[in-house]
Amino acid sequence: MGAVLPLLALRAFVETGRHGSLTAAANAMGVTPGAVSLQLKQLQDRLGVSLFDRTRHGVVLSAAGARVHPQLLQAFDQISSSLQVLESSRARTTLRISAAPGFAAQWLAPRLARFTTAHPSIDVLLDASPRLMDLRGDGVDIAIRHGLGVYPGVRCEHLLAPVLLPVASPALLATAAAVTSPQDCLHLPLLQDSERSDWRLWFQALGQPADDRLERGPAFDDDLLLVRAAVAGQGVALVRDIHAQDELADGRLQVVLHQPWPQAFAYYAVLREDVPAERSEGIHAFMGWLRSELADAGH
Repeated sequence: MGAVLPLLALRAFVETGRHGSLTAAANAMGVTPGAVSLQLKQLQDRLGVSLFDRTRHGVVLSAAGARVHPQLLQAFDQISSSLQVLESSRARTTLRISAAPGFAAQWLAPRLARFTTAHPSIDVLLDASPRLMDLRGDGVDIAIRHGLGVYPGVRCEHLLAPVLLPVASPALLATAAAVTSPQDCLHLPLLQDSERSDWRLWFQALGQPADDRLERGPAFDDDLLLVRAAVAGQGVALVRDIHAQDELADGRLQVVLHQPWPQAFAYYAVLREDVPAERSEGIHAFMGWLRSELADAGH
């Protein structure tokens, strides 16, 4: 028979056997009945067996054709199903979003289901990492970073500027004297950021004198850890308001002193200047949704 499979002829055989009609088989294949008849003749000549018997009502599988038709029908159906999977995967877009862990966990992740509902053909891969990404080299479509918005060679869009609030657990505050000034915070254990700078800068922004105690206490490299330590009653933490929204809303944390500190640092969306054409539609959709969510949240 040779090494080359007569796929077109086999397809003609499968469709004719499926429909019991050359015309119906031709319609399924998008060709003429004459083309189907020619393919069947060439296949039967090659195999040396008759695959169909003619009746007054059309064609029916011969004994030889009936023996192999079920397996070939299943094979072509599997090919069709596989092609549909490939077409479906091509039609879908996967966006890789990199975000700082605190923003990803506390703000972005709880809202992503709404994006998926609005854009079911776009999948989102959320990478919560503090590492600065190479958008092109790391395959990142959008990076959300906390900084001053000065990132050469990329496009930046300001998203929101959180404020730092001093927060603590109700249980800790119940055992301490009332806090009515920044200086009163020094009578409570302080929880520090990784650089031990936030408390010092907060005091400075409020016009308070420097104090050695401002840099004492355990340090944490992420706001999420600071929030958890504060909820556990370990001390007072200066955290960004968006990272403690849930804990403040349900009473696990309280604002120690209503002296929010607006920082120069803000969250920015960072995108490539040369977005590939095939990625632009998905990126545009995500950025539009992100702006809408920020507006609804009052940012």
